[in-house]
Formats: sequence, C-alpha cells, structure tokens
Amino acid sequence: MPRICFTLQVDPARLDEYRARHERVWPEMLAALAESGWRDYSLFLREDGLLVGFLTTDDFAAAQAAMQAHDVNARWQAEMASFFLNLDHETADRAMRPLDEVFNLEAQLASQTGETP
Repeated sequence: MPRICFTLQVDPARLDEYRARHERVWPEMLAALAESGWRDYSLFLREDGLLVGFLTTDDFAAAQAAMQAHDVNARWQAEMASFFLNLDHETADRAMRPLDEVFNLEAQLASQTGETP
C-alpha cells in the first residue's frame, strides 16, 4: 500500500489552537476520511509551524477525490483555512503535495530476503 507524506505550514502564532482543534476532530470528518480510504493518517507539528502529514492509501488521488465528495470536508477546510500559510488560494487538502520517499527500511530489508513489505 502506498505511503504518502506531505508538508504544510501552520501559522506559528496559532499552534496551540491548531493542536486543540485536532484533539476534537468532528466524528463526521473522521468517518469521511476512513470511508475515503485514508489509513494510518497522522499529523506531526513542529514548533515553527511545519506540519508533516503521513498516511497510507491504495490510491491517493482517488482518496482525495472521495473526500471532495463529502460535504463535511468543505466545512472542515473552511474552518481550518485561516491556520495555514502559503496556500496560494488553495484549501489545505488541495495544497498537499506528496514528497518522494527516498528510503524505507522495511522495503530494503524485505528486498534482501525476497519478501514483500
């Protein structure tokens, strides 16, 4: 299953509020993510506002498109938009640009034994 990692920039002046919002994500949003194929989804936040997201999904483009079909996503993106910097007139969910994975320990160990990770 493909692993996706992306970064976004949260306004450093709003880190506490951003963290608090993610302690109580709407149940409808959680359900939409799960139904859309987002698995093992985590967000990591550095003290300067660098946000790193990680998830696994069978097809990232399809998972993103599925989220676009959920009304709750539009409401969540509107609520969260003011927390982000440098979105260039996109919502955060559309500004996600997956990073290239250059190393995966499990994949390399598996290749030595002929297994699949």
